[in-house]
Amino acid sequence: MDKPWWKGAVIYQIYPRSFKDANQDGIGDLKGITEELDYIQELGVDAIWLSPIFKSPMKDFGYDISDYLEIDPIFGTMADFDRLLDAAHERGIKVILDQVYNHTSDRHPWFVESRASRDNPKADWYIWVDGEKGQAPNNWLSYFGGGAWEWEEARQQYYLHLFVKEQPDLNWRHPDVRKQVMDSIRFWLDKGVDGFRFDVVNLYYKDERLRDNPTKYPDEPIAFNRHHHLYTRDRPETEGAIEEIRELMDRYKDRVSIGEVATELGQAQYFAYTRPNRLNLAFNFDFKELRPFAAKTYVEHIKLNEAVFRDFAWPSYVLGNHDSKRFLSKLGEGEDAVRKAKVLAALLLTLRGTPFVYYGEEIGMREAVIPYEKIVDPQGKNLWPNNVGRDGCRTPMPWNASPHAGFSQTEPWLPIGEDAREVNVERQKAEPGSMFHYYKQLIRIRKESEALRFGRLELLDTKDPALMGFFRIGESERVLVLLNFEDRKVVLNLKGFGVEVRRYIGGTTSRPERFNAASTSLEPYEAAILEVS
Repeated sequence: MDKPWWKGAVIYQIYPRSFKDANQDGIGDLKGITEELDYIQELGVDAIWLSPIFKSPMKDFGYDISDYLEIDPIFGTMADFDRLLDAAHERGIKVILDQVYNHTSDRHPWFVESRASRDNPKADWYIWVDGEKGQAPNNWLSYFGGGAWEWEEARQQYYLHLFVKEQPDLNWRHPDVRKQVMDSIRFWLDKGVDGFRFDVVNLYYKDERLRDNPTKYPDEPIAFNRHHHLYTRDRPETEGAIEEIRELMDRYKDRVSIGEVATELGQAQYFAYTRPNRLNLAFNFDFKELRPFAAKTYVEHIKLNEAVFRDFAWPSYVLGNHDSKRFLSKLGEGEDAVRKAKVLAALLLTLRGTPFVYYGEEIGMREAVIPYEKIVDPQGKNLWPNNVGRDGCRTPMPWNASPHAGFSQTEPWLPIGEDAREVNVERQKAEPGSMFHYYKQLIRIRKESEALRFGRLELLDTKDPALMGFFRIGESERVLVLLNFEDRKVVLNLKGFGVEVRRYIGGTTSRPERFNAASTSLEPYEAAILEVS
């Protein structure tokens, strides 16, 4: 039986505003992505996921959609998208779109009509509640700060917005809303799109009784957050919605459904959304926040993930994305941070599960410091200084050391990262030991190994707290991955595990001949991928 392509794939996330500007207006676009498909192909990834490219007023940079069936002029035209889709498919690269169905823009024609009166055909397409002006219906809060209710004079009612007020939440209980969502999914599937990433998929339904969220919490921040949105996410009705989406997508061949699950409940919740007949994948956000940098930290997390998912669902892993600080910057400064990043890259690309790579991770992009006056992210604007927002992880891709880093010939929408003259694609490609060539090597190794793409995982008890080891076992191949998480040399006697090294497949060493015996050693922060008996 053929295995689904997405299980063995490496998926590359592109934030279109920041990837490549082809029309020289300072904002990345579809033509820019098409221009760099050869780079993406050289890197070796199997699919690209594009953050929203649909028509939008850009109050939340595309996550406030005003037309699900149109490309925003900032990014180009439908013809530009069609060319990108065809050019990607010609190179064997699949294309995944970001779909935002929890809410729309307040400029979407649906909401314009809905807010006009209480008796129009779309009056109940959003969540409207009676109340007195100045006295919200309950204590629900926006993820971007402040209350989640906005007063509308025309209707003399409140509408719900779990993000900025320009993002009203759809009423998923209305059958016409669900039909429109399914029609929009069908439209893009018919075009040949290979799948979707569904934004905040677990927020689609809210408590029908509008109960207040708890206001007394345990001291732990996670417990606080878990209860903070108790009645605005993970409602039982959501299961039926995602099963309907899955049923529709399964009518098309080789498509993938991926869910962003906004939760602090961890693996159990990710698993709940990927059980049979639900989504194919749900992002494992816990993985990108693990602390401290230690073998034990990751081993314990992976053990739990394997115990939860087993053979019933397929896990995924991600080190960073457009909503979180760039992972290299979480590891400190200097060369040791780069070496640690390479350990995590090796882990990401050899685990059982689908790995996601965020644009720029493959060249070692760091979090940029954005001065307050140049912040554009509503999260940063609203929550400053406690939360500086997400602009720092969304800065333009540095292609070379020119004044605007080869991203554009004019000033970009966000400042170029401070280290772009040293960290850019051109320079990385010229240096054999660079992060780019390391990612390229890891992706190639993964693609060539049935065990790494689809095999089962068996953790190794190395007895050394610095060392993480695990087998990936396929039908005719056994791969051993060894990762040294500390700044000291470690020795491992493989005879005790009944295996011998057949060949060194790849890793960070410049001396692969060291891995040719039953006893082996790893240098500080070294990664090794070995074929064993």
